[in-house]
Amino acid sequence: MTSTQSDLAGLSRFIFRAPSWYTSLGFALLVAAMAGIGAFDSGDLAGSWRGIFFLGRDAWEGIFFIGIPTVVAAFGTTGVDRFVGGKLTHNRSSLLALAGEVIIVTFLTGAAIVSVFTGLGQTFVFDALVVALASVFAFRLLIVMAVSRSSILIAAVPASIQTLTSAALLFVYSGTLRFFEVGGPILDAYLMPYLARPDRAPPELSAIALSHFQLLAITCVMYALGVYVFLRIVDRPWRRGLGVSVLDFIRGFIGHIAEGTRELEDFFEQLGQEAIVPVTVLSFEREDGTEKARFVLPMIHPGPMGEIGGGNFPERVARRAEGLVFPPHATAGHDFNLVTEREVDVVLDAADDAYERIEYSSEVTESARVQSGDAKMLGQRFGDDALLVSTYAPQFADDVEYAVGLSASAEARTSGLRDVLLVDAHNCNNGLQGADLGHVTPGSKRSFDMITAAGLAGEELSASPRGSLSLGTAFDPTDWTPREGIGPLGIRVAATTVGDQTTAYVLIDGNNMEPGLRDRIVEALTTGPEASVDVAEVMTTDTHIVNTVEAENQVGAAIDPDELRETIERLVDDALADTEPVVAGMATERAEVTIFGNDRTETLASHANVVVSMGGALAIALILAAMAVSLLVFFLA
Repeated sequence: MTSTQSDLAGLSRFIFRAPSWYTSLGFALLVAAMAGIGAFDSGDLAGSWRGIFFLGRDAWEGIFFIGIPTVVAAFGTTGVDRFVGGKLTHNRSSLLALAGEVIIVTFLTGAAIVSVFTGLGQTFVFDALVVALASVFAFRLLIVMAVSRSSILIAAVPASIQTLTSAALLFVYSGTLRFFEVGGPILDAYLMPYLARPDRAPPELSAIALSHFQLLAITCVMYALGVYVFLRIVDRPWRRGLGVSVLDFIRGFIGHIAEGTRELEDFFEQLGQEAIVPVTVLSFEREDGTEKARFVLPMIHPGPMGEIGGGNFPERVARRAEGLVFPPHATAGHDFNLVTEREVDVVLDAADDAYERIEYSSEVTESARVQSGDAKMLGQRFGDDALLVSTYAPQFADDVEYAVGLSASAEARTSGLRDVLLVDAHNCNNGLQGADLGHVTPGSKRSFDMITAAGLAGEELSASPRGSLSLGTAFDPTDWTPREGIGPLGIRVAATTVGDQTTAYVLIDGNNMEPGLRDRIVEALTTGPEASVDVAEVMTTDTHIVNTVEAENQVGAAIDPDELRETIERLVDDALADTEPVVAGMATERAEVTIFGNDRTETLASHANVVVSMGGALAIALILAAMAVSLLVFFLA
């Protein structure tokens, strides 16, 4: 990926899973109770039983005046939002209500501290409460508009529930109705006991005046206008550059990170472009005709994150075949991300079609390794086809662009090869550090190194003697998790034996490797008195399952490298013990899929990064402006 795309990938630090609605509400009530204990002082706390009683009363008042609006908002927002055509779920609604409560408690705590040290009094605290309730409304309005894609007027209805509920409780229990002239003994007898109940509220609420509610209405209108201006300014470059709204991206991103929905795929599908990608399959069959192993390599990128698009392609393809499946990384970057998981089925169907056309051969060459510049190429010929594995280790490298891979494959075929399965080993990088992240682009020196190495490998394999093939396989899903950089496929090993030479192909279900780790593993497998094979290469699938929580989560960063090496050595020994005669064959099909498209990933990353950087600054500027206007209104009032 490029440096711009790495900044976008860094958004994964915001990824979380929304807690269940009852977890959010339970925490909200706990926060409300603690806020009540801190805010209200119901009486003398001397004596154990008396103290417990008053603490309980304070906690209840906090739950009533702070927690009840949160509960009402948690349950009411989803219903109202769905009624007006929105998409808020109960989990999101509860989390949003909890966030609003935290804003209120934060404002009140800060105002109380300022009041103690400045002597501004209780009125200042309730002035801050007005700003807090208006801020909650503005925050909820922004989220509801982003998630439900409603207009500002429609979104204002569910967004106002928490603020209106709080205001209603304060209006009744502060006795504000006393400021109105309402007539008649019947009205006083039947309505006043329910609409004016200051005798049942903490005495601190008596500082609330009618002007607070007038200021709240004015402040909410100002803040809503601020939200509208903010969204229009941020959304304009998205509509001009990509033809989509930033709200679609925010909604999809929130849905994916909070609840794992497919809304982000719907957004990507709007950006997608049609493309034709080769899908190459290398299959190994036993003497009885059953499949022992299969390499599947479509020229796509398994991204962008998690299970979005093709992010979980390695696991999907592994469940499809009869033999042990090896899905290494192809020479393709983020422009070749599949826009939806549905596109994976198209690729898998093409792989099945290629598998049905395979013609097997028993003539295989020993493996050969060549080098040109920084590029190293390990190749082995199966009949008229070849498996090539490219690496730049120990130099750092990330994705190889599609055009470079096509050119390298074409160069290899000039020596008489028919189909070429060209793997990007993706096995040495320094993460997301620096401006140059190792992206191999057309026209770069590294691209020509790779193309030249592919040509040299084709020539070497064409001149190599041929013999019969034996193959052994082994795999271990391991106990490591995606959080530790290892995906569900774990580690897989295929060991080929031709003549006196044994070659081990090690595939780790992860996204690139820590610098130097690949070299230590290869050295342990091929040198020294305990060497088990003659040639070895370590590859990763580039699965983006491991990037659900962190943008940078390479193999070896979170696990013990020595334990990983020992696991691989054990699996290589198991594969050698599993060796048996096989025949091999390869075929390629072309699949028409919808991908992100040329330069669309870079454009999306640039726009998203602008939202994060400039959008944050714009939001702060608007907040400060709104606060300044609020203070002016308060002073005038």
